[in-house]
Amino acid sequence: MPVPLPDAQTTYDLVLLLDLSATDDERAKVLADVRAQIEAGGELVHDQSWGERALAYPIDHKEQAQYHLLQFHAPGAVVEALERNLRIADGVIRHRVIKLAPGTPAPPEHGPRGSHNAPSASPTESEPIAAAS
Repeated sequence: MPVPLPDAQTTYDLVLLLDLSATDDERAKVLADVRAQIEAGGELVHDQSWGERALAYPIDHKEQAQYHLLQFHAPGAVVEALERNLRIADGVIRHRVIKLAPGTPAPPEHGPRGSHNAPSASPTESEPIAAAS
């Protein structure tokens, strides 16, 4: 079970969707710039690459993106500057910064799709199905 994050600091999740039509160097530069901006005024806690995935719906005629999750502590001014820079950055299809509630657990380690051993969502014989009221 993931260890809860310290609640003494404001913690944020940043999800980045990077354009696959951008070169690898351009995408790496966007990520390096984001990390540098976070570390200049805060602390990068967790950084995960979720790889290339299909979008739920097309955005600007794009159907795939490279997903990244960064979790960090920072003051509000850093978050505002980060969002401003991401809005105008080439190679960013979409981004979302979410302020986490104190005590939110750290994100689980994420491998390639289908590689995790999560329990199935279907009930077993030992688990009764609740009747709808």
